[in-house]
Amino acid sequence: MYFISNLKFLRKRKKKTQDDVATTLNMTRSTLNNYENEICSPSISVLVALADYFHISVDTFLRVDLSLLDEKQLYELEHGADVYLRGKSIRVLATTVDSRNRENVELVPEKAKAGYLNGYADPEYIAELAVFQLPFLSEEKKYRTFQINGDSMLPIPDGSWVTGEFVQDWSLIKNDRLYIILTLNDGLVFKQVTNEIEVSQRLKLISINPVYEPYYLPVHDILEAWKFVHFISTEIPEQSHFDQIGNSLAEMRKEIGEIRKKIER
Repeated sequence: MYFISNLKFLRKRKKKTQDDVATTLNMTRSTLNNYENEICSPSISVLVALADYFHISVDTFLRVDLSLLDEKQLYELEHGADVYLRGKSIRVLATTVDSRNRENVELVPEKAKAGYLNGYADPEYIAELAVFQLPFLSEEKKYRTFQINGDSMLPIPDGSWVTGEFVQDWSLIKNDRLYIILTLNDGLVFKQVTNEIEVSQRLKLISINPVYEPYYLPVHDILEAWKFVHFISTEIPEQSHFDQIGNSLAEMRKEIGEIRKKIER
């Protein structure tokens, strides 16, 4: 639990004295001092009041080490985008449209990945990316295409272009599906995912290539998530590799069929 360290961190971040916070919350300075020095613990009602005062959720107050977040994350956190624990916040995505006001599919090539980590939320940066249209994609959803590198996701070859559908609510990420994840420390990664956000506030990331070990990604290290839709490659995967992605594709076809049935009703 990070309550004590977060309390001190947030108070100093807001440049407030113990008297300032205590007066606003109708408590004595000594009581707040006791909380910060772990002499006593706050009641649930006081904990909620402190979380409201600093504009974060109680879960984040207790479970996330706020001192590890960068300034951009802290700003978003304090302005309603409390996604670092639950992933349920409405996120504003920087995007572009064509002359007919249709959403473009922006291309993020391998050489632009480092810049994307810094500029993913910057409309000016996104506007500089190359764009194209794919007529078979839904006009109701947002897509972006990323170039991958390495062999961790074979049979999808190195250098392939992988298109993803923007995931606004990370709690809805489905197990055993493929996702492109923008991470705080490792940039863009393309993996099969097990969603453990509800239980342990993390995702398990798995490479299709068994040579690579799975690893865990804390939810506060996630910046964006895109559900795999398709890939474009100049290479044809080996026949032995196709079975490895067959289940994912079958599930996608099933979902598309269910959506069509609902529309036709």
